[in-house]
Amino acid sequence: MALASMQLTGKVAVVIGGTSGIGHAITLAMAQSGADVIPSSRRQDQVDAAASEVEKLGRRSLRVTSDVADRASLENLLAKSVAAFGKVDIMVNLAARTKRTPTLDVGEAEWNQIVDTNLTGTLRACQVFGRHMIERRTGSIINTASLGSAVALFEVAAYCASKAGVSSLTQSLAIEWAKYGVRVNALMPGVVRTPLNASLLDGTPRSEEWLVRIPMKRFGKPEEIAGAAVYLASDAASFVTGDIMRVDGGVLASGVNT
Repeated sequence: MALASMQLTGKVAVVIGGTSGIGHAITLAMAQSGADVIPSSRRQDQVDAAASEVEKLGRRSLRVTSDVADRASLENLLAKSVAAFGKVDIMVNLAARTKRTPTLDVGEAEWNQIVDTNLTGTLRACQVFGRHMIERRTGSIINTASLGSAVALFEVAAYCASKAGVSSLTQSLAIEWAKYGVRVNALMPGVVRTPLNASLLDGTPRSEEWLVRIPMKRFGKPEEIAGAAVYLASDAASFVTGDIMRVDGGVLASGVNT
């Protein structure tokens, strides 16, 4: 397939959680690939800053906040995007939360909050934007799974359970919506260093354990996840749906590394 099919020229992308970390990298990569991009999150200052970066790349954007825990805010995000650009071709959802707690001590409120953001929030976004795409009979939805979707991570059972649910939900939607021309996939990032987790990964025992487990012997970069997102959003992936794309430096393929 021609390299041009990797371009997103003429497409409109909404990136929920697109103002920081991996989401910010995806926002910029999609704009650099030719899409008009609406980066959204809960904080107006971060939305304003990310939208300005998109515009500096010569693409159009909007400044609309949203919260995946609030369906009305997602409906508002869709309505304003369609009013401005006439459509949404791509929706990426990266909103997530976690908290490290021994599972015996996890209260129901903490469990429900994590599951509501990570799993039910993904469902809300997929329902809101998926209905629009189904009506247009075209679209690409990209959810965010995790290594915790596939293997247990210590003392974050709520997070892992919610992310396993995201993988399953992604596949369920893919087979339901394929007949409408809507593709639903998920990214499964490995350990990616961002400003938010740098203190956990720089010179700590946890980072040393991860580096033993990662065959490439380094952490990922946000832009390395962004490249996979652009591919899944593009026409180059026109026959790809229901995929949980691992971008993990080989962690899940690994047995003994030394």
